Amino acid sequence: MKKRKKKFKSISLKLSARQMRSLMNYCEARKITPNKLIKNKIKYYTDGFDKIVPQKFYAQHNQLDLFDKASETLDIFG
Repeated sequence: MKKRKKKFKSISLKLSARQMRSLMNYCEARKITPNKLIKNKIKYYTDGFDKIVPQKFYAQHNQLDLFDKASETLDIFG
């Protein structure tokens, strides 16, 4: 049987000159390529979410529900 080829997708991003120098200096100091550094840093967000994303990672629809429950608020006048 032949091995199945992996399909890769490309992503491009823009960095300022200062950010690029910082990235290259960091990579040179750590003896790692920029591509490997970026892949390692986003691994947490890319591994395991190909089928379904756990509920805790979704943005909450209404994060501030302070004003929804009027009966539970303090009443200073009575």
